[in-house]
Amino acid sequence: MAHRWKNDLSAADVTPEAVFWNRRKILAGLAGSGLAAMAGQSAQAQAALETNSWDDVTNYCNFYEFGTSKGDPAANAHLMTTDPWSVEITGLVDRPGSYTLGDILSEMTIEERIYRFRCVEAWSMVVPWNGFELADLLNLAGVQNGAKYVAFETLLRREEMPGTRYPVLEWPYREGLRLDEAMHPLTLMATGIFGKPLPNQNGAPLRLVVPWKYGYKSIKSIVKITLTDEQPETSWNMANGREYGFYSNVNPNVSHPRWSQASERPLGGGLFAKRKPTLMFNGYEDEVASLYEGMDLKKYH
Repeated sequence: MAHRWKNDLSAADVTPEAVFWNRRKILAGLAGSGLAAMAGQSAQAQAALETNSWDDVTNYCNFYEFGTSKGDPAANAHLMTTDPWSVEITGLVDRPGSYTLGDILSEMTIEERIYRFRCVEAWSMVVPWNGFELADLLNLAGVQNGAKYVAFETLLRREEMPGTRYPVLEWPYREGLRLDEAMHPLTLMATGIFGKPLPNQNGAPLRLVVPWKYGYKSIKSIVKITLTDEQPETSWNMANGREYGFYSNVNPNVSHPRWSQASERPLGGGLFAKRKPTLMFNGYEDEVASLYEGMDLKKYH
């Protein structure tokens, strides 16, 4: 079912596994220098960065549902039950209902996609995801003619997610795409990384990956998908619309109100790694620019 998108990245471009897992610890150790996660560096350059143990890797990351401190997800994410898992698909679809993860995977083509990943905090990396195209899942449910947007929700299970006891964001975590963005061959539903199942703190068992948008658009641990004719509310946009637009496309010409987005630091290059220019649409301009033809990308950021 997959559309066989042609990748311009190879295994040599991938952020080392230990560096990927430990990116937040490295960033914190650099005292907020904005060191990013890798995009386009050689394997030799990446290998120069000190690697870490599994404990290091899984004890420093972000998933606010498990707490705002960087050690909270690793300490608490094991509380989240991921088996059994189902996704409710509702709204303007022909076959609404609760789809078990097993039923979904039995119908999908799982493949590896090596994508650039650009955080809104101006760091970047390259990740080998395993997953299937979101379009294939939406087609399984049957998209109706009136649908214009796709809304997503993360699991909200307060007894398993201690971070949801605090109003950091309005829970559950929500994201959304325009339908043509959701149906684009680049848009992936990830089930794994580095050939392994997604860990809980990285969005197990099913998360979105939209490589031309800032990372927070790639919502984790999805339990609900709604096809709608109205633009859905999204968590960071609701929290601060000035800083986090609905589209959130990677755009070096539009600064975040508190920092420039013109360049990024690839994770894996060390403390004094040279910043590299950020590419329009995170390097996927040829594939996705036509989606926004005629739009003011500063207004619709």
